[in-house]
Amino acid sequence: MGAVPPGAAGQGPRRFRRKKVNMFNIHKTELMWGGRKLVIETGKVARQADGAVMVTYGDTIVLCTAVAAKSPKPGVDFFPLTVNYQEKTFAAGKIPGGFFKREGRPSEKETLVSRLIDRPIRPLFAEGFRNETQVVATVLSHDMENDPDIVAMVGASAALTISGIPFMGPIGAARVAYINGEYVLNPTKSQMADSKLDLVVAGTADAVLMVESEAQQLPEDVMLGAVMHGHKGFQPVIEAIIGLAERAAKDAMPLSERSGYEAALKKLEAAGIEAELRVAYQEKVKQARYAKVGEVKAKAKTLFAEGEANPVDVSDAFKDLEAKVVRFNILDTGLRIDGRDTKTVRPIVSEVGVLPRAHGAALFTRGETQALVVTTLGTGTDEQIIDALDGEYRESFMLHYNFPPYSVGEAGRMGSPGRREIGHGKLAWRAVRPLLPAKEEFPYTIRVVSEITESNGSSSMATVCGSSLALMDAGVPLKAPVAGIAMGLILEGERYAVLSDILGDEDHLGDMDFKVAGTEQGVTSLQMDIKIAGITEEIMRVALDQAKAGRIHILGEMAKAISQNRTGVKENAPRITTITVPKDKIREVIGSGGKVIREIVEKTGTKIDIEDDGTIKIASSDPAASDAAIQWIKSIVSEPEVGMIYKGKVVKIVDFGAFINFFGSRDGLVHVSEMASRRVNKPSDVVSEGQEVRVKVLGIDERGKVRLSMKVVDQATGEDISNKPKADDGEAAQAD
Repeated sequence: MGAVPPGAAGQGPRRFRRKKVNMFNIHKTELMWGGRKLVIETGKVARQADGAVMVTYGDTIVLCTAVAAKSPKPGVDFFPLTVNYQEKTFAAGKIPGGFFKREGRPSEKETLVSRLIDRPIRPLFAEGFRNETQVVATVLSHDMENDPDIVAMVGASAALTISGIPFMGPIGAARVAYINGEYVLNPTKSQMADSKLDLVVAGTADAVLMVESEAQQLPEDVMLGAVMHGHKGFQPVIEAIIGLAERAAKDAMPLSERSGYEAALKKLEAAGIEAELRVAYQEKVKQARYAKVGEVKAKAKTLFAEGEANPVDVSDAFKDLEAKVVRFNILDTGLRIDGRDTKTVRPIVSEVGVLPRAHGAALFTRGETQALVVTTLGTGTDEQIIDALDGEYRESFMLHYNFPPYSVGEAGRMGSPGRREIGHGKLAWRAVRPLLPAKEEFPYTIRVVSEITESNGSSSMATVCGSSLALMDAGVPLKAPVAGIAMGLILEGERYAVLSDILGDEDHLGDMDFKVAGTEQGVTSLQMDIKIAGITEEIMRVALDQAKAGRIHILGEMAKAISQNRTGVKENAPRITTITVPKDKIREVIGSGGKVIREIVEKTGTKIDIEDDGTIKIASSDPAASDAAIQWIKSIVSEPEVGMIYKGKVVKIVDFGAFINFFGSRDGLVHVSEMASRRVNKPSDVVSEGQEVRVKVLGIDERGKVRLSMKVVDQATGEDISNKPKADDGEAAQAD
C-alpha cells in the first residue's frame, strides 16, 4: 500500500486554497458611437506584440496588432510598412470553400481594406523612421451589419498609439451615407441599400488624411459636407484612444540619429547639385528629363568616397533637393515641370472602335498617360461568383486594371495583379458603376479591361475616361459619360498651390493625390491621399472646384470621339432576349437533371440563363438560333391552340399517317385521311421524313395527344382553306 497522505487518517479532508493569479493587465475604453457601443480593449490578447487591441462594434470584433523591428533595416531608403487585413471565415460561422478548406490568398476586399488602413497611417510615422513595421487586423466576429473595415482602421490606430512606435497619431475613421438628404454616420449594411453615397474618411483631430467614396452623381458641396461630417463624427474615437494610451501606452522607441543626413545635404548644396537639378527640371519631356536628373544623381554619388557617408542619407538629401526645386518653382512662378500653369489639363486624344473584334474599345491619351480600354459583353453565366464573409453574391460588372512595366519605359517582373492594380481598378469601378443601366434594361455581364500603355501621372483617371468611351462604343446605355482627373497639392507653411492633372513627379514630390471622377451633373467617386499631416476644408473646397472645371473640359474632349452609346451591340456580341415563364413551369424547362435545357442549348447553340422568378435570358449572336430556342421553351410552357396553323417537320412516317414536330418540341399526328383533299393510299406518297409542312391543330385530347391536319392548309402560303368554297360549289352558286 502507498503512504497515507497527511490528514487522511482520522484528520478529515484537508482544504487547499489556490492563490488567485491576475495574469492580465486589462485596460478598456467604451463609448456610444453612431448609435452602437464601441469598445477598445488591450492587455488580454496578443500581449507579445508592441501594441494590440481588441475592438468591438456591435457584434463585430477585430483584433489589431502592431510590431516594429528594434533597429532600422540596413540600406533601405523608404519606410518598410506592411498592413495586412484578414477575414477569418469562422467570424461569420462559415467553413471556407475549395479543396483545402482554409483561408488562402487575400481576397479583393482584404487587399482593398489593407490599403484603406495603410494610406492614412503611413504619413504619420516619424520622419526618418526606417524600422520594418507590420500592422495586422484580423476579423474574429462579423455581425453582418457593421462592416469590419472601419473597426479595423480604428483598431490599427489604437494599436500603433499604445505600441511605443513613433506614430504621430492617433487617427479616427468613419463611414458616411447620404439617405433622404441627410448624412448618416456609420450606417449599417441594411441602411446602405438606401444610400446615394458610400464614403470612408480618416484623419487626425485637426485635418483629413484620406477619403474613399462612391456616389450617385452628387454635387461637390454635398461630397465636401460628407467628408467634414465624418471628420467631426470620429473625434470622440480619437479622444477615446488618447485616453486609453494615457493608461496603457508603452515607452517610446528611440529614433536613430540622422547626423549623416545633414552632412550629406551640405555637401550636395556646396557642390551645386541644386542648381544642376533646376536645369534638369527645365526639360519638359519625361524621358529626357529623367535622363538628365539621372546624370545629376550619378554625379552626386561620386562626391562621396566609399564609406564616407551612408548611401541612405545621401539618397534622402538628394530627394529633398529635388522636392525643393520642384515645389518652390511652382509656388514662386506658378509654372510646373512641363510648363503648364496650375489649372491647365494636358492635351487629350480620344479614339473608339480601335479593335475590330472587341465588343467595344477605346484609346484614351492625355499627355504622356495612355490607356487602351476594352469592353466585353457576356451573359449571366459569365458573372463573377464572390464568396464573401457576409454571404455569396454575383457581380455582373468587372473592371480590371493592368500596369505593365513597359508603360514607364522599364523592364520588370510581370505576374498576378498587385495591391496597386487592384486598388486602381476598384477606384475606376466605383466611378463608372453608378452610371450603368439597370439589369432589366441591359441584361449583360460587362467586363472592362484597362491596359495602361503609357504612364506619367493618373493612369487610374485615364482608365475612368477610357472605360466610359469603351462602354459607349459597345452600346452600353450609360446614364451619362464619366471622366476623372487627379489633383495635386504643394503646401509650404501658409502658401499652397492646387494642381490639376498632375504628373508622376508632381505626385511623388507633392503633398496630395486627390482623384475626382464624375459627370457634368456631379461626382461619382473621390479618392484622396495626403502625404503630410492633413489638409483643411478650404484646400479641399478649392481642389473640388478646380477638379470640376477640369472634368468638364475632359468630357468635352471625349465627346469629340463619341458622346453617347451606340444603338445596339456589335454583330459579334451576344444578343440577349428576355422572356418570362410561370414559376411552376421552370422545372419542365430544365428537365430531369438538366436534360431538357442542355438539349436546347446544344441544338440551338445559344446560352440560356434561368432565374428563380421565371425570367429566362436567351443569348446568341445568331437571331435564328435565339428564335429557335425561344419557340422551343414556349412549346414547353404553353399549349398549342386549337385552330391555329404552325410550321412543322415530319419526324416519323407510319402506315396510318405521319408524326409532325411543331411548336418547338411538341409532336402531333396527321392521320392519312388529313394529308390531302384526295384519297391517299400511303403517307409516304405525300410526305417524307425531314420535310417541312404546315399543319392546323384540330384538337387535343385529355391525354395531351394532338390531332393535326395538312389538307385544310395551303402549303405554299400557310392560309387556312377549310372554309373556302370548292370550285364546283362556286359554279353551282353562279348557275343559280
